[in-house]
Amino acid sequence: MTSAKELKLRRQQEALRIRTSLNRQRSVQHSSIKGGENTVAFVKEQQCIGCDQCDIVCDDDAIQLYKVAMRSPLMNVESNRKAKIIRDACTGCRLCVLACPTDAISMIDR
Repeated sequence: MTSAKELKLRRQQEALRIRTSLNRQRSVQHSSIKGGENTVAFVKEQQCIGCDQCDIVCDDDAIQLYKVAMRSPLMNVESNRKAKIIRDACTGCRLCVLACPTDAISMIDR
């Protein structure tokens, strides 16, 4: 039978394995996304859920959230938030692309 101490150690090892795997995937994903001074982020409004993750990671204050009316007749909500990129402030660092949970942000040429 497995002791509590052994179980705790196995959980820690598994958590480390998962964290290492996710970090490896993140670095591969980051290297495959174009970026730099000649690119700027672009938000697909239909996919944006207004979660604020992009705004949190943006060090350049290049993302602004604005309110739009809900398009769904099923939900009675006055407004929904969407992200908007301020092109002049965007440095092309790609952090917002990696932070977006819905893949609503992509990098395009300036």
